[in-house]
Amino acid sequence: MKRGLKKFLLATCAVLVGVPLLALGGVAFIFKHAEPDYTGTVQMTGLSAPVNVYRDAYGIPHIFADNMNDAARALGYAHASERLFQMETQRRAGQGRLAEILGADTVGIDKFTRTLGLYKLAQSSYAAMSPEAQGYFQAYTDGVNAWLQTHAHALSPEFVLLGIKPEPWTPADSVVWGKLMGLELSHNYHLEMLRAQLAGKISPEQMQWLFPMPPAGTPVTTQPVVEQTSARDVNNKLAALLGLSHAASNEWVVGGSRTVTGKPMLANDPHLDLGAPILWYLARIVTPQGSVKGATVPGLPIMLLGENDHMAWGFTTTGSDVEDLFVETTDPQDPTHYLTPDGSVPFDTHNEIIRVKNAPDVTIAVRTTRHGPVLSDINADMAKLAGNGKIMALAFTGLGGDDRTSESLMLINRAKNADQFMAALQLYQTPPQNIVYADDAGAFGYINPGLVPVRKKGDGLMPADGASGDYDWIGTIPLDADPQIANPEAGFVFNANNAVVAADNQNYFGQDWEEPYRARRLQQIFTATDKFTLPKIAAMQADTLSVAATDFLPWLVTIEPDSNNPRGDRAKQAIAMLDKWDAVMDKDRPEPAIFEAWLYQFHHHMLDEKTGVDMSEKGPFAAMTLADLVKNHADDWCGDADCRKLIAQSFDDALDMMAERQGEDMTAWRWGRENIAQLTHKFYSHIPVLKDISDLSVESSGDFYTLDRGGGFDNPPEKPFARTHGGGFRGIYDLANPDASLFMISTGESDHLFGGHYGDLVNAWVNVKAITLSGSADDFRKNGADDLVLIP
Repeated sequence: MKRGLKKFLLATCAVLVGVPLLALGGVAFIFKHAEPDYTGTVQMTGLSAPVNVYRDAYGIPHIFADNMNDAARALGYAHASERLFQMETQRRAGQGRLAEILGADTVGIDKFTRTLGLYKLAQSSYAAMSPEAQGYFQAYTDGVNAWLQTHAHALSPEFVLLGIKPEPWTPADSVVWGKLMGLELSHNYHLEMLRAQLAGKISPEQMQWLFPMPPAGTPVTTQPVVEQTSARDVNNKLAALLGLSHAASNEWVVGGSRTVTGKPMLANDPHLDLGAPILWYLARIVTPQGSVKGATVPGLPIMLLGENDHMAWGFTTTGSDVEDLFVETTDPQDPTHYLTPDGSVPFDTHNEIIRVKNAPDVTIAVRTTRHGPVLSDINADMAKLAGNGKIMALAFTGLGGDDRTSESLMLINRAKNADQFMAALQLYQTPPQNIVYADDAGAFGYINPGLVPVRKKGDGLMPADGASGDYDWIGTIPLDADPQIANPEAGFVFNANNAVVAADNQNYFGQDWEEPYRARRLQQIFTATDKFTLPKIAAMQADTLSVAATDFLPWLVTIEPDSNNPRGDRAKQAIAMLDKWDAVMDKDRPEPAIFEAWLYQFHHHMLDEKTGVDMSEKGPFAAMTLADLVKNHADDWCGDADCRKLIAQSFDDALDMMAERQGEDMTAWRWGRENIAQLTHKFYSHIPVLKDISDLSVESSGDFYTLDRGGGFDNPPEKPFARTHGGGFRGIYDLANPDASLFMISTGESDHLFGGHYGDLVNAWVNVKAITLSGSADDFRKNGADDLVLIP
């Protein structure tokens, strides 16, 4: 399950093989018939007053309503009209019902989500919401169902080709996306498994070398300073489907003391899987009670990232350790029981029946322990690690049935100042996120809310014994003890998935932060810049200088090619090119391709080969680990083949690799031919003809370590440097003038290939341009904007 959508949609391909070729007119009818109307009048039950949905030049809805519930109905209607198949796929993933429409290849995903019980948790979480929040989610649900009721015979081609019809939407279908998000943005147990695999192959000391702490002086989010110097398995399938895997992001907020306007400015670009359409959907809501705009996810009535009339906020994923694997001991006298500190107790067991398209039903027995669901029953690698007479159960803070995070996000959308914003976070549970915020009164700051466990013993880095109780959780860290900072003297706060607290922090939040190269680049810019403007912040989001490359280049340019090696002259030429390179990952230059290919090969030789374990869970390059091994442990780690020889060998292998891919003339190599943003349709990319029509992929600059993020996780061998991961949404918020705030998504608003808004934002996105979301109802009317009127 390491190749994402390619394997995930094999079932879809199998389905389509049996579909006869349709007449061209029939195909055109299916696509045209499914396109939504942007004008006219639609009657909708439940509205309290008419709602106008104006569309701007990019098809982005600007919803003018008398109240938020009416606006939610309109948003649900708009989402369903543009992204219904995305919504259907998301809810089926949460329900564990993908195999019903996609066949046997997705049974593994269904087993996983059924074992975790995500949909039942979503139902109970909705029941735990306040009546106000329930009403808001129900209003959105009503809007989705209004579209379904009136367009049952005009569904998008995905539904037609699969021969399915969507069931009515429910509020739990919206809430379950948060459960999936919490799961996919928490990867602690994957690293626990990696450490467990390595434990039998390397020493404890070497284990520490492979998971080094950030070097001294690395930026820590809660300690902003101005420097004195100026500047793999089923989860991978599921994550690819949702566009969520291995999340990484940038965010920063600048206080008024450091902006030209005297008010805060805030920027955010979450890095998730790329695809078409992108996960995000831009929208704007205007009501007498307040306005909100930014990035939504179809299926949810929430502005996840954005701003209202008084506040702006942004999220990045943190590395907080919120998952633990417990190795439980099965009672040798009774396999229906397991051992605890209080003796033998029965597993909580129930059966789940998974319907499978064109195949018999699959029944699984789901077992749960006091720590959580048993994953080794559905994961062969985990069962092998557990060993005979043992099983592995997952403890995860995201498996709470009274989780009101969705309501917290609703309240964030309505907060009028920093105090109300912080009050809304009292309900926030999962997943832990790095959140920056600012209000128009000038307050700004950072907080990392979300439930993080307190352990009786241990650090959660390796699977722990469950029978003794020694490693049990004894509570969670309270919100007021979460990492946070308000109005820091430095005048800014930023996070690029780097460490949020120092290693000696009183409460333990984990240590598997992302490598600090993007954070270091942000530190350089904040140190070198006095006053910030919107164009300056936009330039930061477009920055493609790789700090990782600046670290490694001094080593590379000292390589001494073997004069007796026929490849020596080529290596000398490449070294000379790198010696003049500025470490900017420009798509039109050859040097980035040389450097990335070397780092790729060096990772393979230094980590994969020397451990005998697939180390991709640490990332495609693990540059910080490689640097630490060479600087501090070269003699012990590299052995007879010293690290300098491995650096040179990797360099030769990299040049061989690139010559095979782009020809012998390295001056003609171009990074953009490798770093292609994979904006491929999750469904049509597996259908002849439609595959080419729907492909929005485009060459791009940047790499895995630049602020304009490129690269990706688990790329297939034929596309090792493809940009499968990146900032599919960008937002820049001006608290002095919200109408000037900037937005962008990587594709277009619509899933309809021929509707005009499927890929109309791609060029602007890849060139790091942006648009505004503003205008009064009168402005839209005067300019002749499309206007869909919803009436009671």
